[in-house]
Amino acid sequence: MERRRENGVIVSKAISFLLNRITLIVLAVTLVLFVGGKFEVASASQPNAELEIQKLTSCYALGTDAIGRGNLQEGKNIYRDCFTQDSVLTAIFPDGATQTNYGTDSWADFVYSVFQGNGYTATQHLMGTINISVQNNQATMTSYLHATHKRSETSIDVANGTYEDQVVNRNGRWKIRNRTLKLIDFLNLSSPTTASSSTNARSANSSATFIRPNIPRIKE
Repeated sequence: MERRRENGVIVSKAISFLLNRITLIVLAVTLVLFVGGKFEVASASQPNAELEIQKLTSCYALGTDAIGRGNLQEGKNIYRDCFTQDSVLTAIFPDGATQTNYGTDSWADFVYSVFQGNGYTATQHLMGTINISVQNNQATMTSYLHATHKRSETSIDVANGTYEDQVVNRNGRWKIRNRTLKLIDFLNLSSPTTASSSTNARSANSSATFIRPNIPRIKE
């Protein structure tokens, strides 16, 4: 009787030991699968995040060129897809002057006033050399700007610079929270007012000079 009792205890301990081992194995496998899945999701979402963030550069260019065509409201609507409601936008001009606006509607009004004040009839903003760094739900992005502003059939203003952005993911959507434009030049390029086949005359009449754009100051 005593022997049976001892055997029963041994069997019970063996079963308990096996159950504990099986539980540990199951937990270990679950943890590996969970962590592996997390890394897989993270690595898969990284390219998607960079693509979504990169689209913001085109979004802003399209909004600005809508304003360049004289359609202020369209520009405002497009800007709202690119920026957070609490966004801050700053432009630093080659001469050191700065302009800062809070919110996209205010920035759109500023852009419109500059374009209208300089008599632009159309604009084209080209974006390139885009560099993005993503950290969880935040990112930084830099991009190069080459912008053409049409004054007339024979005169354009050309601007080149770099956008520096702080981007955030809110409610599953990436948007720019802070944007700083650092311009390295803002030049006027003009062609001869009359057609001429003479290279010397064309060189004499053509010009490429630094200009300071007419920038109306908007009261916040």
